[in-house]
Amino acid sequence: MDKKYQIFISSTYEDLKNERDQVSKSILEMGHIPVGMEMFSAADEEQWKTIKKQIEESDYYVVIIAQKYGSVMENGISYTEREYDYAIEKGVPVLGFIINEKAPWPIEHGEKDARKRKNLIKLKEKVKTRIVNFWSNQSELTSKVSISLMKTISNTPRTGWIKSNEIPVPQVMNELSRLSAENAKLRDELGRLKEASIEKADQAREAFLVLYKNKVHIKVRETGKWEDARTFEKTLLEVFVYIAPYLIDEVSILSMANNIALSLIGNKYYTPYPVGKNIVSELVADLSALDLVVPSKRKHAVKDKESYWSLTPLGKTVLKQIRKIRLEEGIASSNIEESGEIIQDIGIKD
Repeated sequence: MDKKYQIFISSTYEDLKNERDQVSKSILEMGHIPVGMEMFSAADEEQWKTIKKQIEESDYYVVIIAQKYGSVMENGISYTEREYDYAIEKGVPVLGFIINEKAPWPIEHGEKDARKRKNLIKLKEKVKTRIVNFWSNQSELTSKVSISLMKTISNTPRTGWIKSNEIPVPQVMNELSRLSAENAKLRDELGRLKEASIEKADQAREAFLVLYKNKVHIKVRETGKWEDARTFEKTLLEVFVYIAPYLIDEVSILSMANNIALSLIGNKYYTPYPVGKNIVSELVADLSALDLVVPSKRKHAVKDKESYWSLTPLGKTVLKQIRKIRLEEGIASSNIEESGEIIQDIGIKD
């Protein structure tokens, strides 16, 4: 019986799109089935479950690495590295293909973010702990993937897929029944995920626009005298960017006042409250009305009378997209005041 093997192809996407296409074509020409994350749009944990299932059902796993680390999750790990680690965890045979460091490569396809560059180096070292091939161009990559797959299939045969007419009839019927039920369930799940994803993007876009369009006046004092305080006119978007990174965990009203003051005048602000507690509370109320922050559920000492807040899932989405846009556009953290219009022109990406 002729077997067809499912082969999961993992890599960063935009910079290696042509290379992925050629590798996929070569796998199809070999008579096998290529799959990859671009088919599933790995945007959140729910869709990650679908990708995990595809990796589990794949017979072999191919990872292609060039000079980008790629999109990362909230913990800073890229989707490519996450897929690689999961394939290893599940015992799927892994074939690694890393670009030669001296190979010519478009500068726009290089990693610009310093932290991502460090993570990319670590990922390459991780992949090199197993059998790995090095490539310099698209043609060489395609050839090496084909040869390596043929050797691995020969040396490490897997379950694979066979034609239904080559399976005994009772087994065929049982399998068809199972697959039919599974496909129906998967279609329903994908439909639900698509609707949820669209709704999530719309909510993030709406929240962003409200933040950008509303301005507030904030007094910040460097001494104990409020009459000497400096007044700043800022958008809620700017205020959100000042305090949101700290809200990923949790932060008190007092700490938020200090975070805002630090962003506006540096570290020479007056303590304990450089920004009025009433002002910060109103800002938090506005962010809460937009479903961006909620009271923290962590327990604190009875004597601790501070109010603690943290980001909602929507708040994390808005922060993630803002920071992603600023990184892609090269907007410095110190230029938040100037970044609003640029981000407004781009909008929240799906």
